[in-house]
Parts: sequence; C-alpha cells; structure tokens
Amino acid sequence: MYKAVFIDMDGTLLRADHTISQATIDCIQKLMANNIMVVLVSARPLHGIIQYSNQLGLSSPIASLNGSYIGLDGKLLFQSVIDLETLNGLHKRAIECEVTLIYYTGLAWYAETSNDVTRKEQKITDVQVTVAPFESLVQDWQQQQTGLNKVLAVGDKKVIALLESDLLADFAGRLNIYTSKPTYLEIMQLDASKTKAIRFLLQRYGIRREEILALGDNFNDKEMIAFAGTGVAMGNAPDAVKAVADYVTDTNQEDGVRKAIEKFIPL
Repeated sequence: MYKAVFIDMDGTLLRADHTISQATIDCIQKLMANNIMVVLVSARPLHGIIQYSNQLGLSSPIASLNGSYIGLDGKLLFQSVIDLETLNGLHKRAIECEVTLIYYTGLAWYAETSNDVTRKEQKITDVQVTVAPFESLVQDWQQQQTGLNKVLAVGDKKVIALLESDLLADFAGRLNIYTSKPTYLEIMQLDASKTKAIRFLLQRYGIRREEILALGDNFNDKEMIAFAGTGVAMGNAPDAVKAVADYVTDTNQEDGVRKAIEKFIPL
C-alpha cells in the first residue's frame, strides 16, 4: 500500500508552458482524499513552488532546491548550507568558464549580472532577483551569518560538462554536483539531494521506502527514482534515467504523471 508520492516539477508534473493539466490536478487531489501524502521535490526555490502547491491544495512539506531546503506551512524543517569558504573556492573555479552563476537561499536568490538566463529564471518566481558583484553578496551573507543552499551554473552543454568534471575533481567528498539538464549544473552541500530529502521525510512520517512512488525526468531525479519502492521515469527522460526506473510513463505533455499514478494506485 502506498503512503506517499514524490513528484518532480519541471519536465514531470509541469507541461512545457509551466501548467498542470486538470486531469492531473484531479488525480492528485484523489490521492490526498485517500490519505496519501503528495510531496513536490524540485530544483526550484521554495518561492517557485508554492503557487503550484496551493493550486493542488497540498498541505504536505515542500522539498526545494534539490532537497537542500524543506519547508512546511512557512516553517523550516531542514536546510543544508554551503559555507562561504567553500563558496569562494567554487566561485573562483566557475568564473573561469563562460557560465552564469545563480545563488539561492531558502527565500531569496542572487546573481552577479542580469541577462537572458536570470530573466528566464525570474519568470518562475515572484521573488525579485538581487543583482550585485560577488564580493558585495558575500559581505551581505557574512553580515547575515548565512550561507547558500544551492548554486546553479547555466551555460553551453559542453562547457557545463567540463565544469562538472572539474568541480567533481576539486570538491570530491565536499559538494553534491550534478546536472538537472545538460545546460544546468546544480551544486549543493554533500548532505543535500532529492533522495536525502525523501529519506528525511520518510523518517519524520514513519513511512517505508517500499510504500512510496517517485516520479522524475532528469539526472537529478535518477537517484530518487532508483531509491523509491516504485520509481517512475517520464517518457521525456534521458535513457540513463529510464534505465534505473521500475516503469516508464508517458511524457509530461501527455499526462505521464497521472497515468503512472493511476497504474500503481487504485483511486
């Protein structure tokens, strides 16, 4: 018997126009009516998820920033922070490449320049980006005695592949680094990932991994798909992600989430 469903957003729950089909909304609401917890697990910041959580009528936790910031009803349940010393080393290495760096805390986000990348990201959140030189941002974070939950590097897929390889060599055992799509490199503290967020929530709610369904479409979903009692890859997922799944559903454009849920959970 399933007790929880964990769903990625972009490329999974959301269609290309960033909407959710009414059929999928109805399906998710049936899950809740049957006391099955539904958790959105996304690389997005919390403020880029809340509107969808509200649309679905969810009252469960939200795992944002690839699991590095988990919130519930405005309260912080868990966060993982990249310390500023590590961040400085990471920045020094990344600026050697032609990438745009975006920095996320739980409730805010920052960049060193305004460009097409930041404007695209701005469209998915109501929180305005703070644009300032890196040194100025670091001074502000020092004064606030905070660190970053996630750094996102965006660039050409060949550049991102090289940067990923270099950072994995430089920060092995210190940071969790992987692509969410070929042009997006996600960087978090080692104890932050979608799978670790799921483990945290399973322990909190007394649920076993065999009792969960997890759905995703990209490389940052691969581990959680393999971990779940039933892991589902979207039809639009890369072959390497499909390979670890128990089932491959239709694409995000074809109600793949709804079809997978209805296959495994009688509603």
